[in-house]
Amino acid sequence: MRSLRAPFARSGRRAALAATGLAAALALTATACGPSEDKAGDQADSDAAQDADKGSDSGSDSGGGLTGDLADRLRKHGIDPDKWKDGAWKDWSKDDWLREAKDFVNPVIDGHWKPERMQEAKDPNKTIAAKDATADQGATDPEPSPVRAEPEKTPYHENAAPVGKIFFDSPEGSMVCSGTVVKDPRNPGRSNLVWTAGHCVHAGAQGGWYRNITFVPSYNDLGKSEAALSNAAPQEIAPYGQWWADWVSTSGEWIDQGAASGGAGAPYDYAVMHVKPQEGTKSLEETVGNALDVDFSTPSARSVSSMGAWGYPAAAPYDGLMMHKCIDKPGRLSLDPATPTMYRIGCTMTGGSSGGGWFRAVGDKTELVSNTSIGPAGNTWLAGPQLGTGAKRVFDMMSEKYGAQ
Repeated sequence: MRSLRAPFARSGRRAALAATGLAAALALTATACGPSEDKAGDQADSDAAQDADKGSDSGSDSGGGLTGDLADRLRKHGIDPDKWKDGAWKDWSKDDWLREAKDFVNPVIDGHWKPERMQEAKDPNKTIAAKDATADQGATDPEPSPVRAEPEKTPYHENAAPVGKIFFDSPEGSMVCSGTVVKDPRNPGRSNLVWTAGHCVHAGAQGGWYRNITFVPSYNDLGKSEAALSNAAPQEIAPYGQWWADWVSTSGEWIDQGAASGGAGAPYDYAVMHVKPQEGTKSLEETVGNALDVDFSTPSARSVSSMGAWGYPAAAPYDGLMMHKCIDKPGRLSLDPATPTMYRIGCTMTGGSSGGGWFRAVGDKTELVSNTSIGPAGNTWLAGPQLGTGAKRVFDMMSEKYGAQ
């Protein structure tokens, strides 16, 4: 399977109507604002993921231009803050690659993500082979037919849910994913939380936290081409600025089991980022003017008429500059009978769309129900995790401990 880090087509009138309804609901939601049979044992996340303690990001400049205790946290791990800002973050040696839940450090480096560097970022392409998802593994429906990804209408902030691009550095270079602004129930109207995939922030069993992670809501809001972007104003590329992750949490299962290829850890491939603006003081939700609720009820795939996946596919034939979407009736994908069943839809989006939200309309409300995690090398479908009790624990911990900061 491909992990679209960068992420059943039903024929007939019924599926088409369902897809149209979801697209309309999403558009209305965005514009207005500016327990199921598929459940498996949703394992508890590691204690470390729940007990991570982030120090305050306020205080005096204590090294290398890093404020508060960020410099102290780097020193705690034997890392010189000055050298880190001058490029030592490129050292991915095992001894220096922080991987435990409590060890996340992501200091802001001004000017790091310039427009040209964003455009050069690659999709982390991870595929899953057919043998990893055989038909006799738990509840798996027939493989869906492809649904061609469609470009989102521009400007994105008026026509789509609050989706954006995530940029980060890895041992392979600069990478891209997608993410969604989600509501923080403990900080209504002032959320700084972004939902994405676990593999967009952490390398899994054989690695650690990625570095220089930043979120750009409504990236390239007008959907301009590469040539047009060469002369674009900064606000066209990043209309709401850059938002650096100052804390991130993913599932303990992803940290312990996640892999760069195959389906290991995919049913737990989700993450929540708490972000802060590179400039300014307003919250992300106030700045963007929109955020979505997260549905942790794991609705049965059979009970949902349609789900939509949004993101910025970056691998050919796409270039990562434009937001796309796929809408389909979901099916079920089981990688192992001992792990939760995943949702699956037909979709031709490629790497870079990973982490992008999956949405469904409930009445006149749009809710996030999953995120893009994996797909096949042929780019014919996408699969995303069900967000059950484990995902809710990660989310609640982020909201309770860091939401108001």
